[in-house]
Amino acid sequence: MCVGIPMQILDCDGIAATAADGNREVLIDLSLTGPLPRGTWVLTFLGTARAVLPEAEALLILDALQGLRDIMAGGTGGDAFADLDARTPQLPPHLAAAQASGRTEG
Repeated sequence: MCVGIPMQILDCDGIAATAADGNREVLIDLSLTGPLPRGTWVLTFLGTARAVLPEAEALLILDALQGLRDIMAGGTGGDAFADLDARTPQLPPHLAAAQASGRTEG
């Protein structure tokens, strides 16, 4: 399994950039996004930026990843998943439509 890591662009030189996730700085490949300005948040997989992220979304993902690290170390995860705590589970649209029409089996 590959986990996407949000990183913020610190410096860009064509399709290569230095980016940071708060703990470390790395060189990332921007071939899929093209050159990006300093301060842009991207979702990276295996050293490659795959998508540009709004800052708020990047910070939520970083908090969730830190929460997972805390849980794996025996902690509680704190409020890393607070945005999900008050949310009720939702069915995908095709299953919600089937449920609304009274279907009870696949």
